[in-house]
Amino acid sequence: MGEPAGARMRVAVPMRWRDQDAFQHVNNSTMLTILEEARVRAFFRTGDEDAPATAILDPGLDAGTLTLIASHHIEYLAPVPYRRAPLEVDMWFSRIGGSSVELCYEVTDEPGGRVAVRASSTFVMVDVESGRPRRLTDEERAAWAPFVGEPLAFRR
Repeated sequence: MGEPAGARMRVAVPMRWRDQDAFQHVNNSTMLTILEEARVRAFFRTGDEDAPATAILDPGLDAGTLTLIASHHIEYLAPVPYRRAPLEVDMWFSRIGGSSVELCYEVTDEPGGRVAVRASSTFVMVDVESGRPRRLTDEERAAWAPFVGEPLAFRR
């Protein structure tokens, strides 16, 4: 189901005790925060020497570009209970457009385990000064192109 042709980016996202709800699993709204954390770790420069090659965006308004979420689609396939090991978030692009990209995710509930969450996000590159979408740069396309694959097939 939606197996990408290209490589996947895998990001480990540590869980926090507060991520679980009264039913003792990760709350549905918290999962969007976990996906956000994976995106930030995969795409933004933070000064870390071990940053992935895909981390080419500079954070903050001084960088001149905003990455704005245009849409999310998420399916919860299984509850994710709290654990000490980080969640594994696999990501790939299903589309790299002119000023926007669609990013796919699969979150496993244990290392090498079953897929508990499947999601996609569309984000748009926006120029800070004009507030208008801006074209993706050659650097962005080159860094992200190896990770283009098939879109996810959602149940609905």
